[in-house]
Amino acid sequence: MSGTFQAVYDVVRRIPAGRAAAYGQIAALAGFPRRARMVGYALAACRDSTVPCHRVVDRLGHTKPCFDVHAPGTQRALLEAEGVPFRPDGTVDLDRCRWDGT
Repeated sequence: MSGTFQAVYDVVRRIPAGRAAAYGQIAALAGFPRRARMVGYALAACRDSTVPCHRVVDRLGHTKPCFDVHAPGTQRALLEAEGVPFRPDGTVDLDRCRWDGT
């Protein structure tokens, strides 16, 4: 595993239950600003169950089908089980649950 991917995983492990973060936010916190796509690659390649990849969404709050490996809606179900709020349009309400990185 690359050091870059490991840095991403280390940041994502810090996101508490009930919070969500955007790909770009994770990139910046991991020391790779403007590399949101790289974060997506890292999370798609992750096979470590200690990394809560489901807590990362796009900048608009959309969940991603690539995390729905077991069934459609898996990422949303995991987030809802943790109390993450969703808007009526189906996106995560990042205004209410964005992790601040601390």
